[in-house]
Amino acid sequence: MRHILVGTAGHIDHGKTSLVKALTGIDTDRLEEEKRRGISIDLGFAHLDLNPNIRLGFVDVPGHERFVKNMLAGVAGIDLVLMVIAADESIKPQTREHFDICRLLGISHGIIALTKSDLVEPDLVDLVRLEVEEFVAGSFLHGAPLIPVSATTGAGLDDLRAALDCAAAGIAVKDASKHARLPIDRSFSMRGYGAVVTGTLVSGSFALQEEVELYPAGKRARIRGLQVHGSPVERAQAGERTAVNLAGIDAADARRGMTLARPGIFRATRSVDCAFELLPAAHPLKHRAPVHFHAGTAEVEAETRLLSGLEPVQAGTRAYVRFLLRDPLLLLPGDRFIVRMFSPVLTIGGGLVLDIAAPPKMRRTELAQRLSKLQNGASADRVALLVGESRNGMSITDLVARTGLLASEIGGSAGLVRLPEGWVAEKRWMDQKIVEIRALLREFHAQNALREGIPKEELRSRELPGAPAFLLDALLASAKDIVAEGDIVRLASHHVALKQEEQEAVGKIENLFRDAALAVPSTPEVLAKSGIETARARSLLQLLLRNRKLVRVSENLVYHASAINSLHRMLAARKGVRFSVAEFKDWTGVSRKYAIPLLEFLDREHITRREGDARIVL
Repeated sequence: MRHILVGTAGHIDHGKTSLVKALTGIDTDRLEEEKRRGISIDLGFAHLDLNPNIRLGFVDVPGHERFVKNMLAGVAGIDLVLMVIAADESIKPQTREHFDICRLLGISHGIIALTKSDLVEPDLVDLVRLEVEEFVAGSFLHGAPLIPVSATTGAGLDDLRAALDCAAAGIAVKDASKHARLPIDRSFSMRGYGAVVTGTLVSGSFALQEEVELYPAGKRARIRGLQVHGSPVERAQAGERTAVNLAGIDAADARRGMTLARPGIFRATRSVDCAFELLPAAHPLKHRAPVHFHAGTAEVEAETRLLSGLEPVQAGTRAYVRFLLRDPLLLLPGDRFIVRMFSPVLTIGGGLVLDIAAPPKMRRTELAQRLSKLQNGASADRVALLVGESRNGMSITDLVARTGLLASEIGGSAGLVRLPEGWVAEKRWMDQKIVEIRALLREFHAQNALREGIPKEELRSRELPGAPAFLLDALLASAKDIVAEGDIVRLASHHVALKQEEQEAVGKIENLFRDAALAVPSTPEVLAKSGIETARARSLLQLLLRNRKLVRVSENLVYHASAINSLHRMLAARKGVRFSVAEFKDWTGVSRKYAIPLLEFLDREHITRREGDARIVL
């Protein structure tokens, strides 16, 4: 069954609640105060099965000016607006404001009901019809069905149901494959069940026992129960009015304005860059003007930052604007919002979220150009822009949080490369970075001819500071003329070529350590006897260490590999033997100066294990 969400809109006392009750048999005035005062204060909900394939969910919103913020919470996620205009009063202030709100929120389907048509003469109904047609001309309601009805007599209700059926058939189904998001419009506690939240799933789906998170609070919970229009279900789909029973949190943890989604996917924001439209009847919007920002079911105070220039935005025009929110909200590019003034509290405009984490310290002209690309580009173009702005590429996790796209939708655009570990980088950036690494290696080899290559960590710190470790490996894997051998990186064409005097010095250094066995001389002493200057001799020593002909036991002690191997064989014959430092000195014939560093080395190599003042051969 397809679920279509219908939101009522219109001035106070124009019969929205009575019309919904006449259509569905459900009284949406659930609060005692609403019944006593005869007006809707908060949201009301009802549903109607038009046929076996379509169920309409009605969100009945308040019309009184003081409760427009509740109306804004109700229109989040609606598919079709039922604009209610009383035939005995025609168009009134909240009619205009609700109409502007629906238009700014991008609602594209609607029906107009002329209520209380039984209270006026047919000629007056025709006159109101003409006024309404003129009012909606050129808007999303232009040409929409305009049906006189009476909730009291039932006149016109069948025509209205037929119009609803026809309109619902032309509305696309919300995408249940996207990330699940449910803006919360009600939160309460039920005895025996605990915390319950309600809202409309604007995308994705929820299933029983799934883990979810309350954004921006960061509270995690488990879905204990699901209902759609009062009926238990195992899975709720996008577009459905849903009640969610949450285990693991208190009812006080959840409130209207929060969003229920899967954990760890999104990040709340306090800074929103938008394409903004200022209504023709509004006063010019100034830089730093305080406003009420409404998105989904949330309302927060915000400060306006003009991005196209410091001149105020003029009535009836569009501009790129940043809103700095007092409290964080879960917002994504593509979300729509409404802005209201502080005093008088009136709707002045709205628009489309373009970015939730703009680069800092960018000039206004650059910001405007950037936002134009984000607004007009395809998803792949927007991803490419974000990746291109980053220093070393971006993780797919970060891109999902920034864009709301699925991971499978990211990285397939031209010019981007998906790397291991869930990373995305520009191919152009990768090619340029390889050129830079290649140049660095050439310079390094020229200055360090006796070294096989540069340590990988040194290369990473110089070329990719702050980048994850795997990114350098991915870059090097794409360059056939660069070789990574262990923790050393070199050009494939580079090989250490020793001069005659250097070859002789290598032999002297190795022999001095080999001949010394376990009682080795100090490293400076060996280098001084090499026959070449100390700097080159030290490079040759490093070469012998990398080739494993020498072994560094401590900072000051270097041994020939043959001496260490002999030591291993000697201890292997004593496996399981417990011994002291004195015994080790007797076995090896070395002094304490050598014994302690050697034993610590053997402990690190897991040849021996220290137990108090003794050791045991493993």
